[in-house]
Parts: sequence; C-alpha cells; structure tokens
Amino acid sequence: MPKDDASALAYRIVKIDLDERSLAPATADIEHERKVAIYDLIEENHFKPIGADAGPFELYLSNVERRLVFDVRREGGAALGQVHLSMTPFRKIIRDYFMLCESYYDAIRNAAPAQIETIDMARRGMHNEGSDILRERLEEKIEIDFGTARRLFTLICSFHMR
Repeated sequence: MPKDDASALAYRIVKIDLDERSLAPATADIEHERKVAIYDLIEENHFKPIGADAGPFELYLSNVERRLVFDVRREGGAALGQVHLSMTPFRKIIRDYFMLCESYYDAIRNAAPAQIETIDMARRGMHNEGSDILRERLEEKIEIDFGTARRLFTLICSFHMR
C-alpha cells in the first residue's frame, strides 16, 4: 500500500503491544521473531475496524481464558473496543505450524537444500492458512489485508511458542 495514500495511512496500526502475562516463555530466537513481526507490522499494514472512523490505531493483543483479545484504541490510547476470538479454530493450525517449524530448523542443520526448500514451502503454506483463518474470523469485525494477517498470525503464535 502506498505510504502517500491518505486513506491508507488512516487505516493502519501505529503501535502494537503484546500482553506479557499472556506470552509463553521465550527464547532469544522467539523474542527476535516477535520483534521482527511487530516491526514489519508497523511498517506496513491495513487495519480497519468495522464501524470506526479513520485511525491511526493502537492494538493491544492478549490471550485471556483461551480467547484472543484485540483491544483496539485510537492513537494516544483512547479505547475503541475489543474483539474476542476463540483460539479453538487456531489450535490445530498452530500445532502443525510449530511441527513444520521444528522440521525446518532441523533441516537447516542437517538436510540437503531441496529438502529445506520443500519443508519451507510447507511451513509458509501453513502460515498462509493460519492467516486466512484469522481474516475469516475477523471478517465482520476488522478489515485486514493478507500481509497484516500474516504478521498478526505470527504474533498469535507467539502466545504459544516455547
């Protein structure tokens, strides 16, 4: 999305925070992945809460009682509302995604380039599937583009990474 498009700038996240109490304990690699996902998300995203006036927006993500909570605020912190999503539809995809990630990291150390590429394609496909589920679940609540969904899915996974 072009940075000079005023409407695109109006419907975007400018700050994102993750509830530290909701996060799984993180290794240095996992913490790095979280930071990269947040950085990439802030750099480029489309985020339009249905029924809300233009932003920009701040997003606070947490995992409360097996529900993903999107606490949406205006820039500066004024509350707009919360969207709660059950984590149930994400459980299998996250579990499968983590298994593929483990296979991918093992392959990097031990496998031939063709095997690494095959596993990486499967891993990316699984990540895309999780992103599609997120977009479907948010469909009538928050409009997001595919790139935003991918980065948010990475952050959702970070609540479960070990």
